[in-house]
Amino acid sequence: MGKLQLENKHILVLAEQMYEDLELWYPVLRFREEGAQVVVAGTGKESYQGKHGYPVIVDAKVEEVSSGEFDAVIIPGGYAPDHLRRYPAVLKFIREIFEQQKVVAAICHAGWVLISAGILKGRQVTCFHAIKDDVINAGGIYHDEEVIRDDNLITSRQPSDLGAFCRTIIQALEEQKSRQGKKSK
Repeated sequence: MGKLQLENKHILVLAEQMYEDLELWYPVLRFREEGAQVVVAGTGKESYQGKHGYPVIVDAKVEEVSSGEFDAVIIPGGYAPDHLRRYPAVLKFIREIFEQQKVVAAICHAGWVLISAGILKGRQVTCFHAIKDDVINAGGIYHDEEVIRDDNLITSRQPSDLGAFCRTIIQALEEQKSRQGKKSK
């Protein structure tokens, strides 16, 4: 087996009711496979049901984690973002990760969380087509592409884009590791 690409990386994945099952589980499993420490955090309950009925038991509550512990945050879509955006602790965590130049990755309807966190103005982004107007009205520069990376902000449209979404996150985390290595020399 070769070297794991995400060894020593810590990634937080947010969960709430009615998350898009693939958009939560595909990154969780993919990044664990690459050696990352993946923590699934919710807003208060111990478990959440996905849109298609698959449950997730969370490892922590968002209020209990610190942005300093993580290299990235992933926000899955589905109907969960409409719930996540209502929690000040979620929005604070997203803003802190973003301001620390760590990876903020959002797919599908997760653009709503980015809007509520106030981090889209002037940024190149994509999202599920149904929230395109919301993203544009929040100052995002919308593109209909499978994945858009604007520095530390990575966005994607839908489950069929998950391969490109995860590859782009891995690339960004590897670049982050490379930058950190140069700083320590």
